[in-house]
Amino acid sequence: MTEEAKEADGFEWCIVEIFGHRKHAGRGREEERFGAKMLRIDVPKVISFERKSDGPAERLDPPRIEWTTHFYGGSSIFSFTLTDEETVMRVNQPSDYARYRLPAPAAEDDDVPFDQDALDHDGGDDE
Repeated sequence: MTEEAKEADGFEWCIVEIFGHRKHAGRGREEERFGAKMLRIDVPKVISFERKSDGPAERLDPPRIEWTTHFYGGSSIFSFTLTDEETVMRVNQPSDYARYRLPAPAAEDDDVPFDQDALDHDGGDDE
């Protein structure tokens, strides 16, 4: 969809905070639902990697984008900030933290001596 077509649909790239607790970055517009004006925000989920069968995850070029739609009443909007598409996509990029993991414990860690007296001691005086 071209930029002109998106503007014709009434969508604007935005970041919206709901009750100051939830934050969404996507494309939003005003819609009437259930007899009331509501904010519709479509949030992109950028999928950069995909796992096929049992092999390693492969980088997708270009990344695939899936959209999730949320509706909110006007009174629940804490802030509404206009932005651009590039910012919205950057905010919704998955973090690299998901790919980092702690190493498995070494087998010799199981041989650490266990001090039962330290667990039985309540830290108080035994008078």
